[in-house]
Amino acid sequence: MYYSEFGENLKKLRTARDLTQQELGAKVGLSKAVVSKYENGLGYPTFDVLIRIAAYFGVTTDYLLGVTGGKTIDVSELSDSQIDTLHRIITEFKKVGKE
Repeated sequence: MYYSEFGENLKKLRTARDLTQQELGAKVGLSKAVVSKYENGLGYPTFDVLIRIAAYFGVTTDYLLGVTGGKTIDVSELSDSQIDTLHRIITEFKKVGKE
């Protein structure tokens, strides 16, 4: 169901980082041929590969599959204070967008 968008989203993420299919494959443990199959809708990843790809790009598996359009931000190395500040900034941007 969501796999039709997976290939498109994978290619968008890969090209946004100026990576070749071979370079991406090397980073996530896949061959160039497998990356090509994924991008062209000719093959689909196992759950563990999907999770590895999502982690590499810093997005959710839902985003990769096209379930959501949102991306995530890795806050694992930020302090609670920094996370609170980001939350306030995002809330303000949302308010401005509604005006």
